Amino acid sequence: MTGLAIFDFDGTLVAGDSLIPFVERVVGRRRTRLAFALAIRHAMVRAARARSGFDLRTAIKADFLARTLADLPVEQVTAAAEGLAGWLRWHGPTLNALRRHAEKGDRVVVATGALALYMPTLLRGLPVDDLLATRLEQRDGILTGAMEGGNCVRDEKARRIAAYMAVHGPFSGSWGYGNRPSDLPFLALMQHPTVVPTVRR
Repeated sequence: MTGLAIFDFDGTLVAGDSLIPFVERVVGRRRTRLAFALAIRHAMVRAARARSGFDLRTAIKADFLARTLADLPVEQVTAAAEGLAGWLRWHGPTLNALRRHAEKGDRVVVATGALALYMPTLLRGLPVDDLLATRLEQRDGILTGAMEGGNCVRDEKARRIAAYMAVHGPFSGSWGYGNRPSDLPFLALMQHPTVVPTVRR
């Protein structure tokens, strides 16, 4: 049996959050900032009317993606990921941990709320075996702007990791690296959890 090492991406492997910088490279900075502000306002109105359990952050993200990426060709959006490479600022200690696990022969998985559209480009060259990320719905090569299968964060990320472990396990041990508080649900599944202070830009 091999070990399993799960890594969060934004704020854990890299400094900052990759979504807004990515969308800026697709639709431009001005449209991105306006869409984000409108998404916050719209989600706050919904939150005021909603019952308990309303996920404000996911609501903001869903509205933001619908305003910016809907009706765009998948190829165009994916191509924009190449321009994000210069944005990356790797967090040395976590990146070194990822490489150590790979050298040991552990299965390395990145689990992130970032979009599956651009994550393979950002992880290129790293010894990552699998990716769990937020997927966007598409029809005939065109994005609808909606998330497919939910937002891969918090409880949903933990659910996907638990399902992954059930399919690919058993493992000789499990290690998790994430930041607080959003990654605590998945870290609770790990035998050896490491809370990384959120790496900001």
